[in-house]
Amino acid sequence: MAITPLTISGFTLTNALGQGNDATLSALQAGRSGLRHCDLDDIDLKTWIGRVEGIESTDLPDAFIDYDCRNNRLAYLALQQDNFLESVVRAISDYGADRIGIFMGTSTSGIAMTENAYLQQDSNGHLRGDYNPDKTHNVFSCTSFPRTLLGLRGPALAISTACSSSAKVFATAHRYISAGLCDAAVVGGVDSLCMTTLYGFSSLDLISTSPCRPWDVDRQGINIGEAAGFALLERTDAAPSGPRLLGYGESSDAYHMSTPHPEGSGAALAMRQALERSGITSKEIDYINLHGTATPANDLAEDMAVVACFGEQVSCSSTKGFIGHTLGAAGVTEAIISLLCLESGLIPQNLQTEKPDPALHANLSLATERRALNFTMTNSFGFGGNNCSLVFGQSQ
Repeated sequence: MAITPLTISGFTLTNALGQGNDATLSALQAGRSGLRHCDLDDIDLKTWIGRVEGIESTDLPDAFIDYDCRNNRLAYLALQQDNFLESVVRAISDYGADRIGIFMGTSTSGIAMTENAYLQQDSNGHLRGDYNPDKTHNVFSCTSFPRTLLGLRGPALAISTACSSSAKVFATAHRYISAGLCDAAVVGGVDSLCMTTLYGFSSLDLISTSPCRPWDVDRQGINIGEAAGFALLERTDAAPSGPRLLGYGESSDAYHMSTPHPEGSGAALAMRQALERSGITSKEIDYINLHGTATPANDLAEDMAVVACFGEQVSCSSTKGFIGHTLGAAGVTEAIISLLCLESGLIPQNLQTEKPDPALHANLSLATERRALNFTMTNSFGFGGNNCSLVFGQSQ
């Protein structure tokens, strides 16, 4: 059954391609990757990363110094872009601060602060005096910081379901608004580079030593990136014009802690639910932003799911060759990329893929395409088979 759409009246994205939507869109149009050799201090891995410039030199306002960590600095950078603060101020004027929720996704939040605290402990094992895990490492920190900064007083929560975290916030916002618990919601996701994820994925043999190549026959694995993105969702009868959230689908494989169901059954269920809630058919989707991690198992499972739902016609690509896998921020990152594609009539190329795997049959876009788009879907599939698909449409 189709749901009532929500208008997305503002959105902003910061990642390895730069700060703000224009930086991401121009790189997608030019086919320019933001990946680089891993150059983080204390990381000795032969891999590539999607690092955001300027985090280290970013200072939080004095009133928020207790929140100071790489993750919250990244969130602060993103919030300064694309007139997003002004959009929230307008929404507060329209609805009141207590009627605007905020729902954020992350996987590790500010865990890098804890890593540094232990690296810098003194000879007696005492941690640094400025270490504040409640407002940095704590998963809710990624919600508490922007909520306080924006002056919001509505419902608030953090979602941590690995790589689907900040896709699920769109579904959560829709449920809260539909239930009358708020009239609008800020949704988003933030995840920043840290030792835990880089060494953790390396221990699972999932890290690529070269720029990742989703859907390539010789794909090796992922490149980890960092990103922050935010969107403002409102009831369509009260919001300014903007693209729309038309549908969402969520499922859990319950198959394995770190491997998707081999036939992509949970992923297919999430896509079918998103289509059903959107009230459109599979043939009406113009572009699918694939989860496309470039690991052998994930790409195969997603390909099977896409072909099962859409056949081999709809244009697809993964944008992780541009920015890497931003983990808990991947959902909102690729949702906003889907919105940028929708608005600009762009289907980005599946960057760095040289020899498509003949065992995969989705209609992969190997070159940038330009044409009008009416509907897009984005997929986010996390560890443990935690899946979320979103459908977006043009404003009406």
